[in-house]
Amino acid sequence: MREAAADSPDFEVVDSTFMKRVFYAFAALALLSVAISVGGKWLGRSIAMAGYTDDTTDRQVVMGNNVISVPANFIRFDQARRDGIASRLDLYLRYPEMDGYSTAARDDFNHATTKKIIFLSFEPQMMSRDMSGRFAPIYSALIVKPGTPGPSGTTLYAFTEKSGYLNEVLAIADRPGKDPFVARCLSGPSAEESLAPCERDIQVGDDLSLTYRFPRELLGNWQALDAAIAAKVAGILKAGH
Repeated sequence: MREAAADSPDFEVVDSTFMKRVFYAFAALALLSVAISVGGKWLGRSIAMAGYTDDTTDRQVVMGNNVISVPANFIRFDQARRDGIASRLDLYLRYPEMDGYSTAARDDFNHATTKKIIFLSFEPQMMSRDMSGRFAPIYSALIVKPGTPGPSGTTLYAFTEKSGYLNEVLAIADRPGKDPFVARCLSGPSAEESLAPCERDIQVGDDLSLTYRFPRELLGNWQALDAAIAAKVAGILKAGH
């Protein structure tokens, strides 16, 4: 019977090994399809987040004798969103909400609305004085006087040509009983292109320096901004550990 069937032009014996290969090929295609579907969804979310995260899990970052306990969605770079020791930590948050990234805050972080994101960088202290403390011994000799009136009681000073601070101005405001408020701001086209053209550094914790950069529009609200930064730092930074 096998010989008769084999001689028939309408009948072909299919090798079992070939059928197994066909089965495995279809199985592999099915698994690949599932992987592409799952991977596509993950990649799609990753692209949509554009480096942001809405994860609010607290991360414990150790810097010297300091512990910075901060939600992951405050931390600017993905590789830094972990517990452990770091030599620098970069954060970003909204003002005046002082919160991190979320779906509701997407437009603010994508700068689709008015500029309101401030950037914070914690690093070991490299200088004995912060920006306010450096005004009298350093900055005061590098600026062109008199200055021009700025917003909210500030005075804006241009730097001398030999100062090394090209296309920058120094914003100064008196604070009774304290060193003056001091911030450096970009000027001209550079300022227009920057999301946060002004910066100020303060000493925090145990031998840490915090530099925060902010939109120039917030210079007119410098008292509240400086107070909000100090309050936020007090809430996330524990020194003496």
